[in-house]
Amino acid sequence: MARILITGSAAGLGHAAAASLLDDGHDVVVHTRSTARLSAIGELLERGAKSVVGDLTDLEQVQQLAGQANAFGPIDAVIHNAGIIDGPGLLPVNVVAPYLLTALVPAPRHLYLSSSMHHSGRADFTGVDWSGKRKTATYSDSKLFVTAMMAGIARQRPDMLSHAVDPGWVPTRMGGPTATDDLALGHLTQSWLATTDDPEALVSGRYWHHRRTETPHPAVTDEHFQDELFEALASHTGVDLPL
Repeated sequence: MARILITGSAAGLGHAAAASLLDDGHDVVVHTRSTARLSAIGELLERGAKSVVGDLTDLEQVQQLAGQANAFGPIDAVIHNAGIIDGPGLLPVNVVAPYLLTALVPAPRHLYLSSSMHHSGRADFTGVDWSGKRKTATYSDSKLFVTAMMAGIARQRPDMLSHAVDPGWVPTRMGGPTATDDLALGHLTQSWLATTDDPEALVSGRYWHHRRTETPHPAVTDEHFQDELFEALASHTGVDLPL
């Protein structure tokens, strides 16, 4: 039985992943951004899931969230599921929070939600406002950044399994009702990667779509780009990623 933290568990893919992992007998820690949202995970809590609360746009609350999760005991995997498609919290939620939680929750597996849209992201940090006070990046940029972060962690932390997952364009609240991919498949890859001993999944640094590896944007494997990203995030958060 593994203990798995899933960010953004109130709805969509995070909720589905939590339900699936509970079905398989795992110890699941679910997350909502506020206590008011706990009602959305009531069914998961009734089934034995534990909960943590924290607004991922707030650095202090992300650090507190990490403390809440670690208090349950060693975390075996983190699924960095939470994400937004636009707005002031874009970079804080999609990139900064996964960075901080990776630094502060010493799990041996970290899984990052990416998107096929990362292929159109800009491999450039010039003028980027990580606080989100100004809109300086697109959703595609944010997914390129987090996918590169995954690859950089895989390169520098051989003791940690690090993967990125494109769940497909699925009809969640973020994906919208016109999304064409299968919602039922959207959570399966990250749930599998969190717990499997399949040799293919134990090779770190891969970009996945429906349990198949694919080739990411060339910048993802650019070591200079990865290092610049880590330096920028460490400067913004005041927290160095243990590498």
